[in-house]
Amino acid sequence: MEKILIIDDEKGILDLLSMVFRKEGLEVGTAINAERALELIENGDYDLVLSDIKLPKMGGMDVLQAVSSSKPEVPVILMTAYGTIAQAVEAMKIGALDYVVKPFDIDELKIIVRQGLEKRRLQSENVRLKKELRQKYEFHNMVGKSQKIQAVFDLIEKIAATDSTVLITGESGTGKEMAARAIHYLSDRRDQPFISLNCGALPENLLESELFGHVKGAFTGAVVLKKGMFEVAEKGTLFLDEISEMSSVIQVKFLRALQERTIRQLGGIREIPVDVRIISATNKNLKDKIAEKEFREDLYYRLHVISLDIPPLRERNGDIPLLVDYFLRKYSEKMKRRMKRISPEVMNILDRYPWPGNIRELENTMERIVAIEDRETITRDSLPPELLESSTETAAPLSIRDGFNLNAALDDLSRKYLSEALRQTGGNLKESARILGLNYRSLRYLIEKFDLKD
Repeated sequence: MEKILIIDDEKGILDLLSMVFRKEGLEVGTAINAERALELIENGDYDLVLSDIKLPKMGGMDVLQAVSSSKPEVPVILMTAYGTIAQAVEAMKIGALDYVVKPFDIDELKIIVRQGLEKRRLQSENVRLKKELRQKYEFHNMVGKSQKIQAVFDLIEKIAATDSTVLITGESGTGKEMAARAIHYLSDRRDQPFISLNCGALPENLLESELFGHVKGAFTGAVVLKKGMFEVAEKGTLFLDEISEMSSVIQVKFLRALQERTIRQLGGIREIPVDVRIISATNKNLKDKIAEKEFREDLYYRLHVISLDIPPLRERNGDIPLLVDYFLRKYSEKMKRRMKRISPEVMNILDRYPWPGNIRELENTMERIVAIEDRETITRDSLPPELLESSTETAAPLSIRDGFNLNAALDDLSRKYLSEALRQTGGNLKESARILGLNYRSLRYLIEKFDLKD
């Protein structure tokens, strides 16, 4: 049952309106002054507020400002016997849905209230649908609806239920650490630490100390006992990025830790049992590294119990608009800036760009745009030069001879684009229609025309 709040210092009007709107099937709350009304609004869940402007002490305009500030989704309708154009304009500027002058027509007021409640319903439904859409396509900060990334999401959920070691592969910037975090936070270890360590960022002696810890006096500068990441991540997850950069010496010690489930601190003699899930990642082909004698084959098979490959962004058809919207929202909120619109031309450029740096490059691009762009709409001028250069196509000179048939040439071009769209979407007709800018019926017609049913 929808709920409205009526505010008026005349008891007769409160009683009349309460009776009218209860007969309309609404739950009605009442208040004889603004102070009481604001208490009810703060503690209640009202769908609409109907308030007199002239009230003792605080007035209806104060109620309007308070509601607009704290609960902007709740529509406010103002009533007054002292209506002026100036008051009406001011009320609408602050955010009033409508403005009625006493004595009012009851039927007209019922229509205005119904319109206000319908607006509230539509807003609530819109918020709900957007939330569902984000939940559907956002998976622990991984965003996408393409078949390839949805397959990754499905596999992550299955992996999380196990305690096996995982090897995540993929190009640089595809989101391998995000996938590792998703596995951790979906697992039974979610309440324990998630520790991330980049094996390529540290020299051999420091990496050994970071992994296994060291005892006091183990080397120059080791003035205190230090726990390694294995111990810090106890009962949680240890994520090792760029595992291919691990030296052969560390590989031996790391393999032993995986096999024995114990570690020995640098300079120490005591075996320390550890309970840690290992997730590793690499953008290199470890089998090539094995062939080049740069990576141990036995360690590879220890790490490769379950493999997860993250596809590059250029293979994730349909995901770029979702990611663009996600990063725009993220950085607009972070920088406290108003969400910007993207022109269709810019979205087309972003969608066609190959993104060699993958999601990391796309995220950095959107962060830069939000930071420096002052206009409400993002245009070509907002984009970095490399994106514009990539979108500039050099067309071959046209050749038209006697007997040229324009309709046949256009049909041939249409057939090629339609075939490519169907290939990219795996035969998904709705998605193909979307990326081609066609309605569903037109797409079906062209498929029939060009005999592309198969």
